[in-house]
This record gives sequence, C-alpha cells and structure tokens, in this order.
Amino acid sequence: MVQAKTWILVKHFDGFPKQSNFELKVEELPEPKDGEVLLEAVFLSVDPYMRPFSRIRMKEGNVMIGTQLAKVIQSNNPAFPVGSHVVGRCGWRTHTVCDGTDLVAIMPDWPQDVSLSLALGIIGMPGLTALYGIEEVLGVQKGETLLVNAAAGAVGSVVGQIAKIKGCKVVGSAGSDAKVAFLKELGFDEAFNYKTVGSLEEALKQASPEGYDCFFENVGGPFSTVALQQMKNFGRIAVCGSISVYNDTTPQTGPYPHLTMIFKQLKMEGFMHSKWEHKHPESLKRLMGWLKEGKLHSREHITKGFENMPAAFMGLLRGDNIGKAIIAV
Repeated sequence: MVQAKTWILVKHFDGFPKQSNFELKVEELPEPKDGEVLLEAVFLSVDPYMRPFSRIRMKEGNVMIGTQLAKVIQSNNPAFPVGSHVVGRCGWRTHTVCDGTDLVAIMPDWPQDVSLSLALGIIGMPGLTALYGIEEVLGVQKGETLLVNAAAGAVGSVVGQIAKIKGCKVVGSAGSDAKVAFLKELGFDEAFNYKTVGSLEEALKQASPEGYDCFFENVGGPFSTVALQQMKNFGRIAVCGSISVYNDTTPQTGPYPHLTMIFKQLKMEGFMHSKWEHKHPESLKRLMGWLKEGKLHSREHITKGFENMPAAFMGLLRGDNIGKAIIAV
C-alpha cells in the first residue's frame, strides 16, 4: 500500500488565499489495476489560473487542481512503462493511481541536459500559452511593437522572447527592479517597474511613443484601461490573464473600454492554450528547439518540499517569483 499526501481545499478562497484554506491529508492508494499506473510526483506547478479556476472547477473538500511532472513507479499500462516520466493534471498530491487517460508522456528525445521541470514551464503549458497567444491570437508581424505585462512571470517572460524571435520591438512591465533587470537580460527592448513609475501612461508613452500594435494581457484592471489608450489603430489584444482581480472580494467596475475599442478599431480575444491541443506535440518541439539554440531562456523559482505548496502558491500571487514557480518534492 502506497500512502499519498494531498492538499485539500477545505474552504473556498475569500479574498487572498490563507493557509487555513488548505489541509494536508494522507490517503491509502489501491494497487494499480489492469491498464492503470502508479505515479510519484517529482515536480509540481503552481499557477495563477488556480485562483479563479478553483471557484468554478472545485468543491470544498477536493484535492487542489494542478499539473505535475511525475515518474511512473508501477505500471499495468504498456503506454507508460516503469521509469518513464509524464505530465498529468493530478492536482496537489505526491502519488496518484490513474488509467493514463489524461497523461502526456515526455517527448522521447528530451535532452539529458534540460531539467524535466521545464515540462511544467517553458516546454509546457506556459510556453504553449505564450506561443499560441503570439502566433494564433495576435499574429505578430516583424517590425511591430508588442507590450506584455506581468512580463517576468512564467508566461510573460516567454512571450517577450518569442516576440523578439519574430522580429518585434518588445516592451515589458513588471513589479520589481530585479524583475526589470531580468527582462533586460532576456533582450526586452524596454522594461519598467510599474510600482515605481510616477505615471503608467507616461511610462508606456516613453517606452514606445508611437504606441503598440499588440498587447499580451496578463493583468487586467487599471493597467488594462491605461494600456488600451496607447494602442495603435487596428491594434490586437490577447487576453491571457487578469491577475489583478483574482483576489478581489468586490468586483472592480469601470472605466469601460468600449469607446476606445470602437475609435481605435481594436480586436481583443480571450484564449486558453487548450484550444490548439492538436498542435501541442509540434509546438513543444519548436519551443525545445529554440531553447537548445539559445533563443529562449528559462528561470525557475523553486520551492523545496510538498508541504510548502500553499506557501508557494500564495507567494506566486504576491509576485514573489521571477519566472516559473515550481515545487520540487
């Protein structure tokens, strides 16, 4: 009998998450049946989407939602041999018995010198989200100017780098001087700390006086209102996240963007990476190719210990991380 540690959502979040929202439980797992596998988590992911999705996808008492990179330690399923590694939506748990339906095997030629944790980051959901936002939603063209906020996060940092590969001018906004320095290291043309600039409007104008063709939106709220005013006519906005409102107890209201969108004839589209699931295998190979060529760089914010998952999640929502937030079991 294998014991699994799990983090349960005991009470839905009201405002910013608290340690008391979570409870660590231990459960006994059955032996894997025919067609099933037993997984052991190696790395787990914490991501901003967990905050709003917990409300619509979870009930109190459920294991927290989330993705992990796991090793197959017992297998009655030939598709997933013992010792192989998979990415699975198993939630916040150390061990899982499942039939393999939602598991994705790591690409067979995964390079030895690349950490498997990147399958939860730049060679995983965040990397795919950045790629599809750039190519499928925004359709960026060489010579265009792109703005990305939360630019030092798991998605934003990849967005800026892919836009540079595509020949764009890239402007990034982040919440600390250390994050701004990181963006400069990645090759962003302009980067600023939105918390210390006197005026967001002036900072955006100074970074790109002629305005912005494309805006990769991760933040929402007042930032979005100001940024839309800086869009060029026929500008495109990819709405990936809205982290500034995730912990609100009272919904934010106005100002509303409709007149600006009409006058500037803007196109705004919300999206999730799952829309292009059929492209994932090819897209992951492209991301890995750019990484191996040195065109993409990854930084991880690693927290050690499964028991620290709630703290890592809350730290992510506070903006403690630079790059991808990962828990190493």
